[in-house]
Amino acid sequence: MSRLIAFILLLILLPFLVIVSCIIIIFEQESAFFIQERIGIKKLPFRLIKLRTMKDNQITFVGSILRKTGIDEIPQLINILKGEMNFIGPRPLTQNDIERLGWQTEYYKNRWNVKPGLTGLAQLSPICHKKMSFFLDSYYVKNRKITLDFCILFMSFLVLFIGKQNVKNVISKRQN
Repeated sequence: MSRLIAFILLLILLPFLVIVSCIIIIFEQESAFFIQERIGIKKLPFRLIKLRTMKDNQITFVGSILRKTGIDEIPQLINILKGEMNFIGPRPLTQNDIERLGWQTEYYKNRWNVKPGLTGLAQLSPICHKKMSFFLDSYYVKNRKITLDFCILFMSFLVLFIGKQNVKNVISKRQN
């Protein structure tokens, strides 16, 4: 089902992606896409596709807009279509990230029992800390339900319309 939805969304968003890609190419004079090896289900590597948001290790003007809205993640629909990712799940990390976070031990292995996701609890959390990220990823892996998926999707769509920081601010205020 995820692959079918990804295919339909890609068809709908293709004209938009072409326009955004042209803007990146014109303003940043770089390839529109960024491809990076990430670690997926069962710790198998795959090539993650995103819109380019950086040049010379600096976030570009266009990139800052794409990141605030999450538009830079749209090409990952291709990864979903290929069966490498789902819409919802733990964020796919690089091998360097896994080592930097210290998540290569047996204790962290359940995180790789599901396909990585385009969005997930850790990405929506206002708390950006490795322990919280792992807790939220583990919670999702252990408690996967359609209702939880719908809540995560709803919050993710809010990010598209009002921006990631505004959603995090709303969540923070509701927790206090």
